[in-house]
Amino acid sequence: MKIGVLGTGKIVHVITKTLKGMDSMECYAIASRTKERGETAAKEFGFQVGYGSYEELVADPNVELVYIATPHSRHFEDMKLCIAAGKPVLCEKAFTLNAAQAAEIQAMAKDAGVYVAEAIWTRYQPSRQLINEVIDSGIIGKVNTLTANLSYVISHIERLFKPELAGGALLDIGVYGINFALMHFGEDIVRMESSVQMMETGVDGMETITMFYRDGKMAVLTHSAYCRSDRKGIFHGDKGYIVVENINNPQSISVYDDNDNLVKFIAVPEQITGYEYQFEECARCIAEGKIESDSMPLDESVKLMKVMDALRKSWGMVYPQER
Repeated sequence: MKIGVLGTGKIVHVITKTLKGMDSMECYAIASRTKERGETAAKEFGFQVGYGSYEELVADPNVELVYIATPHSRHFEDMKLCIAAGKPVLCEKAFTLNAAQAAEIQAMAKDAGVYVAEAIWTRYQPSRQLINEVIDSGIIGKVNTLTANLSYVISHIERLFKPELAGGALLDIGVYGINFALMHFGEDIVRMESSVQMMETGVDGMETITMFYRDGKMAVLTHSAYCRSDRKGIFHGDKGYIVVENINNPQSISVYDDNDNLVKFIAVPEQITGYEYQFEECARCIAEGKIESDSMPLDESVKLMKVMDALRKSWGMVYPQER
């Protein structure tokens, strides 16, 4: 499958490493907003073609799937461009700025019969099912609480502190903590509470989020753009607990009993980068004539955006494009 990439940011290093490690994928085209940068990026990352506009890339009949690697603030318009050109899309998280944009993309994709999926890689990875199987086995008894954190020192990155680029911790890393809770505890949330510390520019720098579920479960999440955390996800039961190493790309699952004894250890399968699973699913779904992902259907992307919309509303945080 010939892949076209919109954008030339840091994430492209990981994407190209992934594609080059897969026999079924080909680094075909990459586009920037200037011809010089597009051609330079093609040489730098090893693509066959470099374009100076996104419009040129989506018009190329050889492109079979477009990976959108542009800033959050561009995802909505870039996906619309791809859908109008009839190009299947895999778009980096966060899917859009808000749920309204996500719902519009969902409707457009359905009307056009074009495959569109959100590239939130943990949804596609084998670890998702492995974690759920351990929880469902009852090995730690009745699970009541989930705690998860994800923090990196990224506050210095220009786009992270710019409201016009939909900066802040929430859309960049908070999305992973929220997604982790939704994947393993579901979406029947009856109440959320949160505390936030804003950057001087008016976007969130760090936050804690507590989700209360109808069945009595509770998820407590922490995200920060100022520090490095251990990135663990922990499920607490009445007979023990489960520790997931790195909620951003789970590496192992350790199960402890109520005396803190390790009783089970599961290493996740070896991977190229962890991104390969989403590309494999895209190829399979497109070949089967599907217009949505099995692992991350668009309803799920809309629901995830609704949670983040509710948080931002409680913080009084509005992006300039929403005013």
